[in-house]
Order: sequence, then structure tokens, then C-alpha cells
Amino acid sequence: MFCRQCEQTANQVACTKLGVCSKTPDTAYLQDLLTYALQGLATYAKEALKDSALSNEDIRRVNKFTVEALFSTLTNVNFNPEAIQNFIYEAVKLRDELKKKEIEVQETEACQFRPADNLQELIKQGEEANKKIFHSYPNEDIQSLKEITLYALRGIAAYTDHAQILGEEDLSVYSFIYDALDAMQRDGDLNFWLNMVLKAGETNLKAMELLDRANTGRYGHPLPTAVPLGHKKGKAIVVSGHDLRDLELLLKQTEGKGIYVYTHGEMLPCHGYPELKKYKHFYGHYGTAWQNQQREFAQFPGAILMTTNCLMKPQESYKDRIFTTGVVGFPGIRHLKDKDFTPVIEKALELPGFTEDREGKTVMVGFARNTVLDAADKVIELVKAGKIRHFFLVGGCDGAKPGRSYYTEFVEKAPADTVILTLACGKFRFFDKELGSIEGIPRLLDVGQCNDAYSAIQIAIALSKAFNVSVNDLPLSLILSWYEQKAVAILTTLLYLGIKNIRLGPTLPAFVTPNVLKVLVDNFGIKPIKTAEEDLKDILG
Repeated sequence: MFCRQCEQTANQVACTKLGVCSKTPDTAYLQDLLTYALQGLATYAKEALKDSALSNEDIRRVNKFTVEALFSTLTNVNFNPEAIQNFIYEAVKLRDELKKKEIEVQETEACQFRPADNLQELIKQGEEANKKIFHSYPNEDIQSLKEITLYALRGIAAYTDHAQILGEEDLSVYSFIYDALDAMQRDGDLNFWLNMVLKAGETNLKAMELLDRANTGRYGHPLPTAVPLGHKKGKAIVVSGHDLRDLELLLKQTEGKGIYVYTHGEMLPCHGYPELKKYKHFYGHYGTAWQNQQREFAQFPGAILMTTNCLMKPQESYKDRIFTTGVVGFPGIRHLKDKDFTPVIEKALELPGFTEDREGKTVMVGFARNTVLDAADKVIELVKAGKIRHFFLVGGCDGAKPGRSYYTEFVEKAPADTVILTLACGKFRFFDKELGSIEGIPRLLDVGQCNDAYSAIQIAIALSKAFNVSVNDLPLSLILSWYEQKAVAILTTLLYLGIKNIRLGPTLPAFVTPNVLKVLVDNFGIKPIKTAEEDLKDILG
């Protein structure tokens, strides 16, 4: 195998024997083969979008499948070889159905791909696909830019999938996904691929906007909400991942059954949505970030529902009480396809649950754009009065490396006249710190999930207009951590918007060559993190 799409890839080069995420070589090769099959499908799909003779139903089926299949190749989503095998067969089936429509295309090798009829032969085909996708480009800088685009596509697919589940779609997003997958099979110079990376950023901004509209349209705009970190005596289900619709369905199906529902990981911000807050048995938050789930899930006395990415290899101690849904999957773990969560509920009722109440701390969520912008006049007044010196957006993915303690230290050492905005699971390095407030404005503002980078961007744009300066001239610095491909997609969006001087860590991507890094440094001021003290001194003077 050869996989370097995540921050923790082996030796900062590539995973070649076993993924640090626990992905096996067989699954890795099948995911590469699926990517290759999607490239062949994309060549036809990009033209199908322009063909008025095709029904909306046909097009939507291809669109929905493509983002689900791409999403399944993102880190820590689907480890199940049989599920990936089914995606491969379906990709070829849909491609051949489009071929029958006599759509004119310039075919590529992937357009002629025929999958083997058994798993072992598919894995061998996957080895060849891996070479074509990652080792067939003589120019390593073009290879680097193609990989950045591919990984951004996987992040875009995740956000697009979440949005379409709630009824929000835009054909331009699908169109770009097909254009990019098709282009990866063809020639293109450095400028072409640099532009493709920025186009990915533009498309991801649209995908995040769609998801924001979907979430707020269905569940209301988040409100400041105190979330208990303790628990209530009684039966329990914990929900991890990212999907709000799955949480809503579970809350509906558990009403009146004597079960408390808790969030884990990036589901924490869900407590701020008015239409989810109304469920009285939706109680609090359990645990921290994804990389701690094996220990935390083992200690949880109830059932576990995994809705999207961030799944780690389930341990024996809880394999019989963890369930997956959506595109997430793991061999031997029960998968629920139809959103009937009865098995989860029945398992929760069998298990002891929590035997006593525990109060614990509370943390605040719900500081998305509407909440922050409602207080914009006061924020501006405090900035002009010198009472707020600087804003830091400290967020992104969390991970297991010791170097990530940088983000905790940065927040702890940020001066008392600065405000920390945070989002995504990177917040769990400091989410329960008591940083106080500045004349009623909390110093720690949780903007939401990783996709709520859209909210953070809107806050920055609104403040730049209020101060009549560019976003880059605001007293605002971005201190980002990355792990998987949604973070790559968000980074391309920030580049597309021209945001400069981003500090990125804990390490730089293994798939970025020295020449590509030089372009990012020269044009966008991308900086690797140093130490918290050095970076604070450099930013604040």
C-alpha cells in the first residue's frame, strides 16, 4: 500500500505496510481501485450533467452515489472491504449505464476498466490503480498538486453528502468533482493544477455554505448553550461522527424510552441547535476527540452509534454494542442501512447505563456566526477601546501526536486581552479551559464542527467590512491543526479566499513537495507552527 493522505502517515512519508488508522493494505488498495473507477464514471458524468435528455432522477442517482463513494475513501470512514467492493461494482454499473446514453466523451483508460469478480483479484487490480494514481506522474510537483486536489475532493464529498441528506444541493459542486476526477487522468501543467487546487477551495466554500444552510434551515441557528460533561443515572446511548440528521432520528426514536442520549467528538456543537435542544433526553457530552474513543467507548456503559468519519478500530470490549450507519463501516460491526435504530435502542436497554448522577463541568457551545455577529457592535467597541487586542482562530483536527500539545499551550498562554475562536475536534485540547470573559464576551467561543469554518469565514468577512479593512488586515490570526481530508478542503478554501499567514501544524503534509510548499509560502505566507511562545511573540510583537 501507499497512503499519505493524513497528517499521521508513517514517518511523515507514507503508510506502506499498515495504515496508522488501522486500514489494511487490502482495504487501501480497494479504496484506490474505487477512486480509479470513479475517475472513469466522472468522465461520463461530467458530460451527462450537460445532457438535457437525461432525467433529473438519473443524474441525481449518479451525484449521490459519487459523493458517498468518495466520502468512503476519506480517513477513518469505511474499513470494510466488502462495502468498498460494492461501491466499485456500482461505479462501473453507473458508468456503463451512462455509456448506453451515447454521451460523447474523450475516453480514458479508466473508462474501459472492468472489475474482477472476486475480492482477491480486485485487490490486485487495486495495486495497479495505486501505481496509476500515485506513481505514474514523472513531475513530482504536479503529482503533489493532483493529490492535494484529490484529498480536497474527499473533504468536499463529505460536506456535500451531509448537505444532500438534508435536501441542499448545487450542480456546480458535482460538476467540479467530475471535472477534477476526469482531469487527473489527463495532462496538465503546474499552472493548471495550481488553479485546480484553488477551484477546489471555491467549490468547498459552496459545499460548506450548502451544509450550513441545510443545518440551520432544519435545526435553527445555534444558540449559546451550556453543555454538561457529567451524566444522568439511567440507560445511555452516545453518538459520534458528524451527522445531525442521524442524531435527530435517534432522538425521535428514543423519546419516552428512558434513555439519555450523549454526544461524542464533533457532535458536541449539536447541543446548540434549537430543534435538537428541545429533546429533554438529549443530555450532555461524553468524552473528547476521536483518537481517545477506544478508551472512552470501553468505559461507556451504553450503546454507541457511529454516524460518519473518525471511527477507530473497535475494541473487543465494546464490539457488540457499537453500530455504524451511513457510509461508515468496519468488518464485523453491525451496520444499519435504513435508519431504523431499534438495534441500538434495544442494546442500550440491555446494558446497565450510568448507575448514578454525576454533575461534572459544563462547556459552552453555540457561537456560530449569528450569535457572534449579533454582538458585533460590542466587539468592535472593545477592539477600538483596546480591550480586545487580537482574535485567534485555533482549531482543526485533533490527533494522537504529542506535538499537538502546542495548541493547548497556545490557548493557555494567549494574553487575557485576546479572544479564542475554535472549531472542529481540535478544540478538545482546551475546550474545558476556563478563560473568563472580556466585558461579557467569552474569551473562548466554540464556532462548531469543522464544516462551520463557513461560519468563521462569515464572521471574519463581516468584521472586515465593519472595520473597513481586508480580512488579512484584521487583528485575526489562524492557528490550524490538520489530520484528514476535510481539513485539506478547508485549507484550499482559505487559499482561494486569499487568507494569508496561516500557521499550520503539527507537521506539514507529506504530499506537499518542497516546490509546492515554496509557492504556498511565497504567495500565501503559510507557516509551520513553532512553539506557542515564539508564535505569540511573532504575532503580537
